[in-house]
Amino acid sequence: MEEKEREKIIVKTSVIGIVANVLLALVKAIVGIFSHSIAIILDAVNNLSDALSSVITIVGAKFASKPANKKHPFGHGRSEYLSALVISVIILYAGITSFVESVKKILEPQTPDYAPLSLIFVGIAVVVKIALGLFVKSRGKKSDSDALIASGQDALMDSIVSASTLVAALVFVFAHISLESYLGVLISILIIKSGLESLGETVGKILGERANAEFSHAIKRTVRESDPEIRGVFDLFINDFGPAKHVASVHIEVPDSWTANKIDSVTRKISANVFEKHHVAMAAVGIYSANTASEESANVRAKISEVLRTCEGILQIHGFFLDEKTKTVRFDLVVSFDVPNLHQAFDSAVNAVQNALPEYTIQAQLDTDISD
Repeated sequence: MEEKEREKIIVKTSVIGIVANVLLALVKAIVGIFSHSIAIILDAVNNLSDALSSVITIVGAKFASKPANKKHPFGHGRSEYLSALVISVIILYAGITSFVESVKKILEPQTPDYAPLSLIFVGIAVVVKIALGLFVKSRGKKSDSDALIASGQDALMDSIVSASTLVAALVFVFAHISLESYLGVLISILIIKSGLESLGETVGKILGERANAEFSHAIKRTVRESDPEIRGVFDLFINDFGPAKHVASVHIEVPDSWTANKIDSVTRKISANVFEKHHVAMAAVGIYSANTASEESANVRAKISEVLRTCEGILQIHGFFLDEKTKTVRFDLVVSFDVPNLHQAFDSAVNAVQNALPEYTIQAQLDTDISD
């Protein structure tokens, strides 16, 4: 999806959300005031917070669409994550506020007075909120907007809030039992939970998360298919600079007989293929040289692999090359994050290899498990 089209979807959806939430807040505020219902009044305030969330989403989308410049050469896409972060905080604030007010009403109860027309309005609000939540969330997934997805999820949570206030009102009308304050506490906890989950997801993206396994496998497959002589694809590193804005680097293992011209041609082809199929810009394609006609190399690699199978936390060996003249062996080791100490596990493995092959000079490099 093109950036302009994506921005248009986000802004249009957010405007619809603002109008709908302001109208819902107005109706619920009137109903809540006249019926003396704290639950409905809090629901109206929650709708206003949703309208504010939509405003923040628009601001974030506008800022994210700014072109790259000298100060921010990768664009401003991550600002959308910041807007999603703000929305998550607003959801948390709304949940905590409603929790406090609900507890106050439990300690100092006030008898509500529901009119049939007010209950009809609340029922209509439930239907509208469900439809709005589903619509915003679907548009968020289509445009890959975390802020819209968060707003849509919040709207769906609000529909549960509205439905609960309606149920509590009906229970009071027919059974004369007031549950709304207790219900308000339960609803507040659900809102807080939703805010914490949204906050956790957004913070994870800002900090930098492991690439989706399916996504990384697809990119590696595209790289490997770019030339039949590519023997392996390793060290795929994907930088996330905002929705649909990724920059990556990767290493490929190729025959040691390749010329500089061949390498240049293939790496350019890889960059073009990956961008065309996955919309990921390749910042670099590194090269591992593989021995093509050395029986000694195959034997040494087999022996090293056998030694490494007994070493804790070693996931993979790659980039292997044997220089028979200098008796030097080069390779990279991928160490699992599950081990207590990455460097200690790496050093232990290298020492084990060196002890098994004392006649060779071992040159190993530590790699971490950055992608599947």
